[in-house]
Amino acid sequence: MTVVPEGKNLPHLPQPDSDGVNITPVLFAAARGDETAWRQIVDLYARRVFALAQARLRNPDVAEEIAQSVFATLAAKLVGGGYTERGKFEPWLFRIASNRIRDEQRRNRRHPTTHDSERIARTENSEEPASAPPEQVRRLRWAMGQLGDSDREVIELRHHGQMSFGQMAEVLGEPLGTLLARHHRALAKLKALMDQSMQSDSSGVRAGGRLEA
Repeated sequence: MTVVPEGKNLPHLPQPDSDGVNITPVLFAAARGDETAWRQIVDLYARRVFALAQARLRNPDVAEEIAQSVFATLAAKLVGGGYTERGKFEPWLFRIASNRIRDEQRRNRRHPTTHDSERIARTENSEEPASAPPEQVRRLRWAMGQLGDSDREVIELRHHGQMSFGQMAEVLGEPLGTLLARHHRALAKLKALMDQSMQSDSSGVRAGGRLEA
């Protein structure tokens, strides 16, 4: 994607991203139409935006569309001077991604598709590392599915979006302390659900029953 922006609203405030790269000069260069700088931005963030969208929506095709939409918005903002650099680029980018994901979730609730289960299965199979124990993977999938949207969101922003708690607080518009408490509670719920699943499996084995996948 070619970006040829004005770059007028980008005061120089250095800000390292999570990989230690100072993204501010890269933004300036991309705003001037530097293709190498634009590719660097995409390389730094596209995988994380896609991973977050895929984790939230369980649909790799839609996740790819959302990632493309997010970066198209970024390009338009840089071109039109719609982004003001204040040292918070990463939270700003992930706020756009989170809003697109929520819009898609609302659309799916209004108009569910008949192929969602197939896409979910394909996504889950592609997400798991080869070394993950199958039973642990199954319990994790089940437990995540039992969590509410709010709890899943904080876990997935942290672990799929690879965001710091400070960045998550910016994205969600919450005080840091509130967010830390939410994340702690969400992980506690997830662990309890996984323990519950493991106990159910053990009970089924002891009773000689057949376990359901």
